[in-house]
Parts: sequence; structure tokens; C-alpha cells
Amino acid sequence: MNVLSVLVFLPLVAAAVLLVPRISAAGARGVFVVVTAAELALAGLVWARYQTPAAGELAAEEQTRWIPGVGSSYHVGVDGLSLPLVLMTTLVFLACAVHAVREQRRPRLQAALFLFLEAVCLGLFVSADLILFFVFFDLSIVGMYFSISGWGHENAARSAVKFFLYTFLGSLALLVGFVGLYVASDPHTFDMVELTAHPPLQGHGVAGGLVLAAVLLGLAVKTPTFPFHTWLPPAHSDAPAIGSAVLAGVMLKMGTYGFVRIAMPMLPDAWRAWAWVVIAVGIVSVLWGALVGFAQTDLKRMIAYTSVNHMGYVVLAVGAAGVLADGADQARQVAVTGAVTQMVSHGLLTAALFLLAGSMFERTETYDLDGYGGLAGTAPRYATLFTVAAFGSLGLPALSGFIAEFQIFAGSIATVPVTAVAVLGILITAALFLRALQRVFTGPTAGLSVGFTDVTPREWVPVALLLAVSVFIGVLPRTLLDVIEPGAAVLADLVGR
Repeated sequence: MNVLSVLVFLPLVAAAVLLVPRISAAGARGVFVVVTAAELALAGLVWARYQTPAAGELAAEEQTRWIPGVGSSYHVGVDGLSLPLVLMTTLVFLACAVHAVREQRRPRLQAALFLFLEAVCLGLFVSADLILFFVFFDLSIVGMYFSISGWGHENAARSAVKFFLYTFLGSLALLVGFVGLYVASDPHTFDMVELTAHPPLQGHGVAGGLVLAAVLLGLAVKTPTFPFHTWLPPAHSDAPAIGSAVLAGVMLKMGTYGFVRIAMPMLPDAWRAWAWVVIAVGIVSVLWGALVGFAQTDLKRMIAYTSVNHMGYVVLAVGAAGVLADGADQARQVAVTGAVTQMVSHGLLTAALFLLAGSMFERTETYDLDGYGGLAGTAPRYATLFTVAAFGSLGLPALSGFIAEFQIFAGSIATVPVTAVAVLGILITAALFLRALQRVFTGPTAGLSVGFTDVTPREWVPVALLLAVSVFIGVLPRTLLDVIEPGAAVLADLVGR
């Protein structure tokens, strides 16, 4: 068993152990932190040993017979498109484990559930087989459903059902697309490396378009993009803090990762034909997410809509990478690099924001922005962390968001100039975060800010960890970009076939 398999199955084994009723609450919390820390160390080991694979190959690859009758195998590996997401995932789960060390509601079961979620999230990002990818994709839906319904608040049960039905419907569309790729391949296979090397529907305009439509629908719901985003705000509003952090920080990336891992390289000519539709969806998602987020008075719903906005940047960039134009090859690579960087950056910053929102709810049981005033006076550490996360999310230089958005717009505008209209999304996002900071943290202390206790170490340490990595990427982006850029260059070439 290689290190990627250990990375996937270690939290699964730990989750199974935690189901033993005799394990105490304190023991379960300890196992949660220790295992997620070990996962981060293992992901760091994979990163340290990583050598950029040749085009069409994966690093740390492992393949074992699984369902040979349908050409499906247990096949895992990483490249520059997946390894950054693997490391980001382990970091977000460690932050969640530390944040949850004071959990009082069924801590043993919650730790087991989130370790299960970590396993399926990592499994998806290292999958090199469509059936394996789909299994992890669907299991993540099940895990998050129980997280929202079991540890959420307000209308948790209703929000959990809405989340499940939406995303499960999307997964069915995705399955139809996968079957379409399998049927068209010769010999029949679900192997992602084979399907990428030999796109089965190349030159089959109508059939390729229909299969891509099914794949896009499944991924668009998961991302989520406009108009498939309506499950997101209630799911976040009613989810526990660590549930929101995992949902926004990690699980939304399953959709955008599917674009770069499956839709673009396996259906290149169909992707090029639909590129303008993808760009239009990206632009609308950017502007819609920012405008509706600006109108929110609920902190969690506001952050949720900024996720629609930020994922819109990713969709915009991968759409632009499908438009072939003279002299635009480098720009298309930059757009893809920016898209992957944005997945990592959004995972770090949005997880931090949702953990901070959770700390607010623990004290006052509300996310109402108008209920606070002058909070910086009573909770300076909380105010500092929230301000850094907000500025990172709006794309301030020296933070990861700037590196991601700069590349997305540089690559997209150079390829498709009309995408410049989406820059308005940055302006609106900046306005909504500045207005939230002004409402909650500035002025005389008033309302719910009176008596608001500042964040404790178990609250600020995980957030500071996420923000420190964001600052590191913002100041020294080369460490991350050296891994992403070769994979982005290969992907841009594959789409241009």
C-alpha cells in the first residue's frame, strides 16, 4: 500500500475505531486531532517527495484490480492539479479538529463522521478511475447530510434534505456522463488516464456535447454555479461551524476539480464548443454571488454567497481556457493556474471565515450583522483574524486571494477580453466585506458586542494556521505555483487537441 492509500484509509480506519461505544468523549476528540495531524504530515511527505510527472502520467501512482469486468480499477495518483488540493484538505480538517475539541454534542460520533468525510474527500482528489471518483463523490454527500442534520441548528433537517436532494440529483447526471464516456471508449474503460490520453468522443459533436452537458450539470450543482446554487445558503446557515468549513473549504472544490480533471481533458472538442456557455455561467455567478451577498444581513449567508462569487472566478477561468486564439496559449495556461490557485486560496480563507462565524454563534446564537457594533473593542483577536480573512477573500495583495484572482483575470482577459466585466465582482465583494467590517467591528461597543468574550486558543489557533498559509502563498507563491504550472500547461495542451 503506497502513501496515498494510507492517506485515504487511515482516517477511515480511525472512524471505524471511534464507533466503539466505550471510547470516551475526550479520547475521541484526541483521536480526531491526532489523526488529522498525521494526515497533514503524510500529505506534506507526499509534497516533499513529489516530482512533476511526465504529461499523461501521475506521481505516487498505485493501481490494483477492482471491477475488471467493466474496466474499473483501484487507481490513485497525484499531479499538479490535485496535490495542492490534497494538502489543503488535510489542513482544513486539522483546523476543524482543533476547533471541535470543546464539542459537547456526541463528540465521538462527530469525530468519526468527519474522519470519514476526510477519507472520502482525499479519495476523490487522488482518484484516477471514474467509478472510484463517483463513489467518493456520493459518499461525501452522505457524510455532509449527517453533519448538517445531526449537528446543525435552526432548520437543519430541512436544509440537510435540500442539500442531499440537489447534490444527489447532480451526482446522477454525473453518472450518466461517466457511463457515456465508458460506452464510447474502445476498449471500454473507466480509467481516467486512458480516457484522457484517448478522448473517446473526439470528433463526435452531438454525442460529445450531450455527455459534456451531463458532466457539467453534475459538477455545476456541486460547485455550485448560478442557477444551481440555491441549496448552498440554507445548508451553510444551518450547518455546524466545522461542517460549513468543510463544505465550503473542501467539498465545493470537488465540482471545480471535476472540470479540470474530467470535463476538459476527456471531452476537449466539446469543451471548446461549449466554452462560451461556461464563460457566461462564470460571469453571471461572479456578479450574482457578489450582488446577493451584498444584500445579506446574515453573516453566514453572506459568506456563502461570496463562495458562489469565488467559484464563479474558477468557472470563468476554465471556460476561457477552452477558447483557442492566436498567441493565447500562455494566457490559457495562466488562467488554469489561477483557477487551481483559487481553489486552494478559497479553501483556506473561507474555512477560516466559517470557523470564525461559528465562534460568533457559540456566544450569541445569531449571525445577524446588525446586532453588533464596536466588536473590535471587546474582541480584538477575533476582529484581527476576521479582518485578515476578509481582506484575503476580497483579493488584497500579500494574501493568496490576490495571487489567484490576478492570474485568473490576466489569463482570461488576454484570451477573452469580454471577461473583464467580471472584475466588477471584485469591487462588489470588497464593498460587502468592508461594510460587514464596519457594521460589526467599528464604532462604540453596542448590542451583542457588549460582554462578547474574545476567541480562545482552540478557536484562534486553527484560524491563524489557515491564514498563515494564505499569507505564505501571497508572499511566496512560487512554492505553490511550481507544482501547479506544469499540470496547468499539460491541461491547456490537452484542451487544444
